[in-house]
Amino acid sequence: MSYNSEDVEQILQIALTDKQEGEFSREQLVEMASELGISTNILEKTEQKWLAQQEEELLRGTSNTLRRRDFRTHFISFIAVNLFLILLNLITSPSYFWSIFPILGWGLGLFFHWWNVYHTKTEDK
Repeated sequence: MSYNSEDVEQILQIALTDKQEGEFSREQLVEMASELGISTNILEKTEQKWLAQQEEELLRGTSNTLRRRDFRTHFISFIAVNLFLILLNLITSPSYFWSIFPILGWGLGLFFHWWNVYHTKTEDK
């Protein structure tokens, strides 16, 4: 039976997961790579690439957290200010509901902010 590179990678990944009871040291990683015929140069380049990907994922997660917090702040401001406007409207001119205009305008902006935070993929610029 023969295996392609993806099969080998998956089999080894499962085997390492099953075997791993703790963490591997850098020396163990180098030793495993040499047993698989991977040069130290290729291993170092791949390790640097992996570290960069890990850092990028961490930054993306942090960025998403900040975006969601900013949206929550925006939403709370929207509720507080518009409740005040509705109260002011009911006190000053209950026959004409003028507060609907700022509610609709700001609500449209709030909708686009929500869409940007929860329905677009984060691309760190």
